[in-house]
Amino acid sequence: MARVRYARSLRDLERDVSLAEAPPRALGVRSIRCVYESDAEVVQAVVPRPLEASPQAEVVVAIEALEWALSADVSVRFRSATFGVRVEYEGQPGFYPLTMPVDSEQVLVVGRERFGEPRKLAEISLDGPTTEGMVSASVERGGIRFLAATGRLGEALGAREETEHAYCFKAFPSGDGRKGFDQDPQLVRLDLVHRFDRVWRLSGGLELWESAYDPVADLPLRRLSDLVYAEGTTLRSGRALRPVPGEWLRPFLHQRYDVPDVEGVDV
Repeated sequence: MARVRYARSLRDLERDVSLAEAPPRALGVRSIRCVYESDAEVVQAVVPRPLEASPQAEVVVAIEALEWALSADVSVRFRSATFGVRVEYEGQPGFYPLTMPVDSEQVLVVGRERFGEPRKLAEISLDGPTTEGMVSASVERGGIRFLAATGRLGEALGAREETEHAYCFKAFPSGDGRKGFDQDPQLVRLDLVHRFDRVWRLSGGLELWESAYDPVADLPLRRLSDLVYAEGTTLRSGRALRPVPGEWLRPFLHQRYDVPDVEGVDV
């Protein structure tokens, strides 16, 4: 008798139900987290409807090392980054990620297919703290280093618990490129519950470099308003909020692919 694992057994499916009903597992995390102010007209230009750009024109950046427990015995360690802008949806603040690089194909597939996250494979480093209290992180794709943060641990800020909301679009581009989408994209909200046991203020900075594939430098850093290093856990969940017309998302969908010849818009 042969066994084929491209199909799941009844016991496999029952186990899925049990896992879905169990409390979600938190991800262990070490993270450099940053907020900076950019130009309001630039931030407004990158936000699709029905999201509304925050009037503070803030950009949020995180470069993280995480551990994801797939079961009691199996876990995946990976590094991830988030680069997005502050937004609101129906009065609920959050952020809209422009790019979410990750160094794990498994995490990339789950994030894109389940939540519509703009994941891309990348080389990501997060080093420290050293004995001198230095931490550093960087993100590179296609041989281009486009994002980096460095700093020295300063004031200890104690424990911190906060909930962030990330708004993504789960979309299915049509096989016929002229059509746009096979169905209306779904606006998805991710709920990220951070429980940081230790947080330190960092004295340092964030650097953005030019990349035609990941044009983070188009959102200039005008003032660095927050830079910290944190250790703890993150609990993730998400749900679809509503469908949106494909035409609202079409000017922005290329962000999740590598399209180096985009002309862009003037602001």
